[in-house]
Amino acid sequence: MRDLAGGQGTLRDVRPVKTIGSYWPYLSTVFDYVHRSMPFGGAQSVTNDEAYAIAAFLLYSNGLVEDDFVLSKENFTEITMPNVDGFYPDDRAATEYPLFSAAACMSNCVEGPVQVTKRAIELNVTPEDPDGKPAGTIPPIFEVAEAAAPTEPAAAEPAAAEPAAAEPAAADPALIEAGEKVFKKCAACHKVGEGAKNATGPMLNGIVGRTIGTVEGFKYSATMAEMGAAGAVWDEASLHAFLESPKAFVKGTKMSFAGLKKEEDRAAVIAYLAGFGG
Repeated sequence: MRDLAGGQGTLRDVRPVKTIGSYWPYLSTVFDYVHRSMPFGGAQSVTNDEAYAIAAFLLYSNGLVEDDFVLSKENFTEITMPNVDGFYPDDRAATEYPLFSAAACMSNCVEGPVQVTKRAIELNVTPEDPDGKPAGTIPPIFEVAEAAAPTEPAAAEPAAAEPAAAEPAAADPALIEAGEKVFKKCAACHKVGEGAKNATGPMLNGIVGRTIGTVEGFKYSATMAEMGAAGAVWDEASLHAFLESPKAFVKGTKMSFAGLKKEEDRAAVIAYLAGFGG
């Protein structure tokens, strides 16, 4: 099943895992492939009902539906694949190829004399020691001797007063916008906004600060329900931990999503969700 399920959130990795759940944009492509090409050696021997059942199993294997979900032509268009917005026209022929098709310049490519205009230390890329010198500069011998001489311990300075607690910073619009884009990976199973209802996963209005496992009308895993009964809350720390690895944070969770490995993606999604009240 490794070629059919999993891989969510890996498409920008060095080695992306392209599966039905992480890569395929439309459920109709899945159904059509099953109906036309399966099984191997007996193509087009699968009935319509069998094709629906196989497609439903593949959705379940990718955590997009529950195990009791029945796919039919009536609810077929209600399924939105996670990568539905991940494809765009290939415009390289117009935007990139012309840049590399001209003959390369091999001599007299720059008018006038060639001269050094900047040095690394001027570009602020050379690390410096505390005294402003390039890091690793060998000090004069008398500075070494002075540094080696014993010195009287400095008197301890009185402890500074505790700074007043800072006011919570306003949400960063750019972070929220980034979170909206990352949330597209979650939108197939979770809904937010006005009129949001439970789907494969619970709706997420008011999730930030909510007691875990308490969205009305949704059937949680036993572990998550127990966490909520014990008073656990979806604060920023718990959301980060869960989004990074759902199965590690909640043993036995129904959620098959592999998680968001980049901290900035998790922070963006949390900021985006914080804008939807209960």
